[in-house]
Amino acid sequence: MTIAVMSALIRPLVEPRLPDWVEPMWFMAKEQALEFAPEAEIGWFDLNEKEPMAEIATAATNLKWLNSIYAGLDFMPLDLLAERGVTVTNGVGINAVTIAEYVVMLMLAHAKGYREVVRAQERKEWLLDSPGKRELAGERVLLLGLGAIGSLIKTRLEAFDMKVIPVRRSGGEGALRPGEWREKLGEFDWVILAVPSTDETRHMIGEIELAAMRPNAVLVNIARGDVVKQDDLVAALEAKTIEAALLDVTDPEPLPEDHPLWSLDNAQVTMHLSGRAQTKMFQRSADRFIENLERWSRGEPVSPQMDLQAGY
Repeated sequence: MTIAVMSALIRPLVEPRLPDWVEPMWFMAKEQALEFAPEAEIGWFDLNEKEPMAEIATAATNLKWLNSIYAGLDFMPLDLLAERGVTVTNGVGINAVTIAEYVVMLMLAHAKGYREVVRAQERKEWLLDSPGKRELAGERVLLLGLGAIGSLIKTRLEAFDMKVIPVRRSGGEGALRPGEWREKLGEFDWVILAVPSTDETRHMIGEIELAAMRPNAVLVNIARGDVVKQDDLVAALEAKTIEAALLDVTDPEPLPEDHPLWSLDNAQVTMHLSGRAQTKMFQRSADRFIENLERWSRGEPVSPQMDLQAGY
């Protein structure tokens, strides 16, 4: 038998479908998970708080495979897991559809001034003109990150007749390589960040990049808050050297109540809700886990596997 230690939150979706070679141990809280962890060969240690997850993973000295619903696992002891030879599958792609839809919503809401329309309705004021007149059709988008989320963003924006230029390591037709996009920032109306959080991507957008953007440029960040130098972004928004920033993620999270991003008219903060704006996350995660159990039993690769050295 293979012992699998898993959160009781996922139990109703997983337990009836477990193969007979898996012996599950369900935990309700951190303390119980820490007690079970040393026995785990397979672990699904997801909790709402990240620090306990790292502590449980560290305690799981017999772990062979770690699964998670989280796409970004940079808070986990990845070096230790690599040293122990642990296979890690994450939640890449689980929330891709809803995050891509969220990006379209943010862009349309900004382009049409929808936030002002909602405020007018709350005041019971009948507007005589649209507060936003921007059209997405024909505008150019720089898309940094063409993974599961970025790929869906691209197809959806192309349906609006936008010209989407992705950045990817291999380059290719219609794409830029990682070393080419900075010099071309002034060619784009929208810059969308959909990259993983790594040492390479941390603070990839700062004062120099913001200064290179068009005055009508809009920055959209659904990646991680630390991908942007937030103080530099605030300065650019206050000086109105770019048009706006649409931020589903910030640094830190939650954003402090006195932070200027809350009150800037050309900033929208959506509290890292893009991946939560759906009801199918746990079901998709359970389905993927059960499929991976079958592969694991046959000695086949599970997916999507993290590159623990790269961090994603």
